[in-house]
Amino acid sequence: MSLQSRHLLGLDGVPKQDIELILDTAVSFKEVLERPIKKVPPLQGKTIANLFFESSTRTRISFELAERRLSADVVSFAAAGSSVSKGETLKDTARNIEAMKIDMVVIRHASAGAAHFLSRVVKANVLNAGDGAHEHPTQALLDMFTLREKYGTLKGLRVCIVGDVLHSRVARSNIFGLTTMGVEVSLCGPATLMPRHIEQLGVRVFNTLDDVIPSVDVLNVLRVQLERQQGGFFPSLREYHRFFGVTKERVDRAGRAITIMHPGPINRDVELSADLADGEHSVILEQVTNGVAVRMAALYLLGTSSK
Repeated sequence: MSLQSRHLLGLDGVPKQDIELILDTAVSFKEVLERPIKKVPPLQGKTIANLFFESSTRTRISFELAERRLSADVVSFAAAGSSVSKGETLKDTARNIEAMKIDMVVIRHASAGAAHFLSRVVKANVLNAGDGAHEHPTQALLDMFTLREKYGTLKGLRVCIVGDVLHSRVARSNIFGLTTMGVEVSLCGPATLMPRHIEQLGVRVFNTLDDVIPSVDVLNVLRVQLERQQGGFFPSLREYHRFFGVTKERVDRAGRAITIMHPGPINRDVELSADLADGEHSVILEQVTNGVAVRMAALYLLGTSSK
């Protein structure tokens, strides 16, 4: 079996069977990661370029580990100190790299649509590692994998995404992926950080956290993007924590276990209290582990496709 597209640019419009194929394949690769020798040969002879035009720690390392575990040759590129700083365009950068016979490209870029643009100008497979406030498909896939691993199924789960949805590529990919898989998705956050007409994507919107917690199984808490605070989207971090901070006291009032997720990095005791982040119902570290397996699956399926 293979994916219907030769690129992974986002989850908008990706069919359920493709998502299931990636998640099922990731199960096998997670088993590989448990072995003493964590390396397999499917992408031996393939060369993958990681183009990170934006700062990243978890995603970059996760992709590099996944690529090396699959025996690919890896070339990592950072915009700082490169020809980009001298004015070279994304198109020219990509074409020059492809001229070096690159087979696959993983790209993170501050501009929405950068991965789609790249897929039109290079012959290599393109994987989107986050483009602006648009999408971050592998993060949503690892979130879904983590939930399926814990609950056995995704269908019928009730997940609330909490926080800055307006600027969040993680939220968008999760909305597309989770709704496709039959999950009931709700959103909660300040009205200033909620996109207009977001309900059209099949989600419910809440403006009060205490109203939504009793009715969900999972809280996926988004990072408060401190770099956005110049925009005045809310008065202060203290006010944000007061009204939208996910705390143990709030969750305990639900009277049952609620799974806590976060894409990282965490602003502790701002969007999420430290005791919940480290608590027994947190799957944050499992998300990190599962990210390598899910990215291995995506790279493998694209890299061995006949398309």
